[in-house]
Amino acid sequence: MKYIDSQIQYPANAILNRVQGNIVVQFVVKSTGEVGTVKVVHSVDKELADEAVRVVKSLPNFIPARLNGKAVSAWHMVYVTFKLPQENN
Repeated sequence: MKYIDSQIQYPANAILNRVQGNIVVQFVVKSTGEVGTVKVVHSVDKELADEAVRVVKSLPNFIPARLNGKAVSAWHMVYVTFKLPQENN
C-alpha cells in the first residue's frame, strides 16, 4: 500500500469534476512473482480506474504463493481510495 500511495497521481479531470471514491482492483501474482492480469472489480470513474490499474501494473515483484513447496499463481485484491482534500472556505 505504501508503494501505491507514493505512485498514485490524481487525474486532473477528476480533480476538476470533484470525483472521488474507491476503486477495487483484482490482480494475479504469477508464479514468477510478477503482476499478471489486472481487472477493475468496482469503479466510480474511468480515469480513476485507469490510474489505479497503471499503478498496480507497475508494482514491484512479489514473493509468489507456494502450494506443496511449488510456486503458484494467486489472485489478490486491493482497494485504492481517491479522496480530494477538504477545502477551507
